[in-house]
Amino acid sequence: MAANSPRTAATLALISDDMQEVDKVIASRLTSSVALVGDVARYIISAGGKRLRPSLLLLMSGALQYQGAQRFNLAAVVEFIHTATLLHDDVVDESTLRRGRPTANENFGNPASVLVGDFLYSRAFQMMVDTGNMRVMQVLADATNVIAEGEVQQLMNTHDASLDEAGYLGVIRSKTAKLFEASARLAAILSDSPPAIEQACAAYGQALGTAFQVIDDVLDYDGDAQEMGKNLGDDLREGKVTLPLIVAMQRGSDAERALLRRVIETGSTDELPAVIDIVRRTGALIATREAAATQARLAMEALSPLPSNSYTEGLLQLAAQLLERRV
Repeated sequence: MAANSPRTAATLALISDDMQEVDKVIASRLTSSVALVGDVARYIISAGGKRLRPSLLLLMSGALQYQGAQRFNLAAVVEFIHTATLLHDDVVDESTLRRGRPTANENFGNPASVLVGDFLYSRAFQMMVDTGNMRVMQVLADATNVIAEGEVQQLMNTHDASLDEAGYLGVIRSKTAKLFEASARLAAILSDSPPAIEQACAAYGQALGTAFQVIDDVLDYDGDAQEMGKNLGDDLREGKVTLPLIVAMQRGSDAERALLRRVIETGSTDELPAVIDIVRRTGALIATREAAATQARLAMEALSPLPSNSYTEGLLQLAAQLLERRV
C-alpha cells in the first residue's frame, strides 16, 4: 500500500506522534559497544519501508483506547524482529537490492548481516522481558518461532514446480502474516481486551498480512522496479514459487507449463519476459489479485466487533488500500 495515497496518509497521520516515540525507542535500543552492530542495524532501519507492523500495533491500540507507553516499546520490538528477518532473508536469497539501495549483506557482507540479525532478535527479547507480561512474551516467542519455521519451509519449497496454493499460503501465514497477527494481538493484550476482541484483532492481522504478501508476489511480475526498489523477477531467480506462477501452471498450455517448470527448477531469469507474458495471458495476475482481495475483505470483516472510532476506520482503510496497491 502506497504511503503517498491520501487515505493511507490520513490513517498514518493518526499515529504520527506515536511513531516518533517508537523511533526514539528504536534509536535508544540500537546502542552497542560493538560499532559494526549499530552500523548495520541503523543502515537497514534507516532505509525506511512501510513500518506496517508497528503501525498496525499503534492503530489497534488506538482503536482499543490503550494509551500506555508499552505500545511504543512493543512497536519497536516487532520492528526489530521484522528487521532481523530481512537481514537473514537477504543473505539466504542472495539479494542485492532492497528499498532502492544495496542490501546490508551487499554492503557489509553475509557474516555481519547474519550476526546483526541475531543481535536484533536478542535485543527484541530483552525488550519483551521489560514488559513483565508473560502473555506478551508468549505471543512474541511463538510468533518468532513460527516465522523461523516458515523460513525453513520456504527454503524446502524452492525450485519445486509442484507446489500448490495450500502450500504457498501455509508459508505466507507463517513467514509474513504471523508477525502482523502478533502485532494486532498485542494491542488487545495490552488493553486487557476480552478473548473475543483479541481473536478479532488476530484475525484482522493475519488476513491483512496474507493479503499484503500475496499482492507483493503479484508485483514481482507486474510492478515498477524503480518504484518498488527491488529487481523484478527476484522471486523467480530465488526459486520462489508464488501464486502467479502456481495459477499460470494450472491454466497454461503444455508448452507453457514446460517452460514455467524449467525456469522454476533452474531459477533462470533469461526467459523472464516470456514468463511475465504467460502469467498475464493466463489471467494469473488477476486471479492472484482476487485472492488478495478476498483476504483484505476478511480483514475488514474481522474489525466488526471493535469500537467505532477514527483508528478502527484507519484499519479499515489499510485493508481497503491493499486492493489498489501497485508498489
